[in-house]
Amino acid sequence: MPTVPFSPAVTPIAFVQAIALAYERRGMSPEKTLAQAQIPPSKLLDSSSCITAWQMERVSGAAMLELDDEALGWFRRRLPWGSYGMLARASLSAPGLGVALQRWCRHHGLIADDITLQLSTADDTVLLSITEHRALGALREFCLISVLRNILGVACWLIDSRIPLLGAQFPFAAPQHQDAYGVLFSGPTAFDTAPAGIRFDARYLALALRRDESALQQMLQRALPLTVLPYRRDRLLVQRVRQTLASHPAQSHNADALATLLHVSPRTLHRQLKEEGASLQALKDEVRRQRALELLLRTSRPIKQVAEAAGFLNEKSFMRAFRGWTGVSPAEFRRSARPSP
Repeated sequence: MPTVPFSPAVTPIAFVQAIALAYERRGMSPEKTLAQAQIPPSKLLDSSSCITAWQMERVSGAAMLELDDEALGWFRRRLPWGSYGMLARASLSAPGLGVALQRWCRHHGLIADDITLQLSTADDTVLLSITEHRALGALREFCLISVLRNILGVACWLIDSRIPLLGAQFPFAAPQHQDAYGVLFSGPTAFDTAPAGIRFDARYLALALRRDESALQQMLQRALPLTVLPYRRDRLLVQRVRQTLASHPAQSHNADALATLLHVSPRTLHRQLKEEGASLQALKDEVRRQRALELLLRTSRPIKQVAEAAGFLNEKSFMRAFRGWTGVSPAEFRRSARPSP
């Protein structure tokens, strides 16, 4: 029996109960599959118990093969093994992530008409949503979560980048295991909110794909970890930091506050910026400098107000930083930049 890799048990047993129900509906026993994942059948009787990501990957993969259904009983007709790989291959030749996801949504409707996936953009935010065309019953939660996690995992893989979520929403009441949603989906989760969907920054749609057929073949050998694999790199992180600093100058004085706004940990923020060849202090200086210069040139605000608007805690620290950037004080810069009357 393989040794279970150490990882925290945070995946709700409710998802394994859903897989067991799929077996029951087919008149089959999940005993062999549960054994492969080292999940005692008695564990399914405790609705408050959890399993590890490794166990979830193991039980899901074994069930998909044994049931020959990558949808694990969610839909009226089975999705034979390789169905989602076919969707990935159809998306691989897209010029960018936006087109790739549109293809995925369209082709998913061809193999499973129980739901429709839709990609919509408003106010620079993408909503990837699910419309249900029939009652999904007891497998509803597991279905909606899995479909969204699958497409998010593939999207991250296609562009080789983490895609932090701005939020997730589901059209059912918060379940007993609602705390697990913070692990399943980054960003806040809203319940009793239709339709089911995830939201993220629309700029990710413009990123080019980084994968080819060879990479696809390797990925398909272990595709399931895509739903639980956290990508370290965020190819838009530097742009997102700049935007957040500019949009929330009063709330992003330190790494903790900025990390909260970006839905990452301060440690992750610093590490990923370093991987991108940037630093938080340099980005803060860049955004503050740009904002200060704009206000000094285009407005007549007092220096104290300019300092506050640029994100400085006081006028003295602003004047010191500004002199370091330009070699002159803010007042001298304003006088020299404006034409004489």
